[in-house]
Amino acid sequence: MPYSNLPDHAFWRLCREADDFDILNLFHPTFDITADMKIGTIGSCFAQHIGRYLKMAGPQFFDAEPPPPGVPDAIARKYGFNMFSARYGNVYTTRQLLQLVEDSLSNTIHNGVAWQKDGRFFDALRPNVEPGGLASRDEVREARRAHLRNVAHLFKSLDVLVFTLGLTETWMQTDTGQVFPTAPGTLAGRYNPKVHGFWNMRYPDVRADLDAIISQLRAVNPNLKFLFTVSPVPLTATASGKHVLQATTYSKSVLRAAAEDAAQDHDGVDYFPSFEIITGAPFAGDFYEENLRSVKDAGVDTVMYLFFASFKALAETRLDGKAAKVAPASTVDTAEADDLVCEEALLDAFAPR
Repeated sequence: MPYSNLPDHAFWRLCREADDFDILNLFHPTFDITADMKIGTIGSCFAQHIGRYLKMAGPQFFDAEPPPPGVPDAIARKYGFNMFSARYGNVYTTRQLLQLVEDSLSNTIHNGVAWQKDGRFFDALRPNVEPGGLASRDEVREARRAHLRNVAHLFKSLDVLVFTLGLTETWMQTDTGQVFPTAPGTLAGRYNPKVHGFWNMRYPDVRADLDAIISQLRAVNPNLKFLFTVSPVPLTATASGKHVLQATTYSKSVLRAAAEDAAQDHDGVDYFPSFEIITGAPFAGDFYEENLRSVKDAGVDTVMYLFFASFKALAETRLDGKAAKVAPASTVDTAEADDLVCEEALLDAFAPR
């Protein structure tokens, strides 16, 4: 019988009988992360946790756009520093990342990149990084040009890029196809139905984007490895016309399937199951806060425990005196953990009261 020689983790009953549903067998990487590798992070809000833990672990986390010396961390985060490996803010969709890759490698600044609000100007592609805006469109363009140089340096220097896929729903400028991390008018700018359109990406779109991201980045960094994850955070709101639960299920299903297929089709690409750990039936929603959306510290700890334990160099990292384990929730800076910068969450403010 073909099933008779399978390991215990292949059977639901045996996993159910094991501690933590045999969680340490959830992920078997196809490539290793060694102590000398540079790891970068990018993606949706949940990806901020990964960067935070990697920074705690030691020098492997690569930050191509750190804050000026002496700036307190709370202020730095307010201005988009110390969240990811560069100051690009949340990158929710594969198309957003693909366009960032293309722009950074060509140092391209698009028309319409500056959104206006109350006489100030904001980078439409990372509207949260300057809370008070800048004085002119030219300042936005110059700041973006410097940012893209840092991002290009990041992509060319990394050994491993961890990308957390967050959404399929996005808003775009219809004549150019430029996508935005948030809807026009949410943080800055003004929504114009003649200029802006809603787009809910489908599986072929996401899958093609991942292939293009891998191809373009390996053209300048041939040995770059990728670790894809899917954010377990449900949609705050949906513009699809569907119930938000149905829209969330669709979005995460598409992202999960595309990430797995990309990992199977490319060497040096893995899928890490943070989505399964947080949302899986065996954990019965225990890793969510009462709003059933925010992930508890214990859930993040569990995800990162598996992440670190899966790679020898990371498992040997000592965090708060504990080898092969990440810090328990009681030792993590809870204020920082609760202070994720997430534009998508702002959509709740538009719900009827």
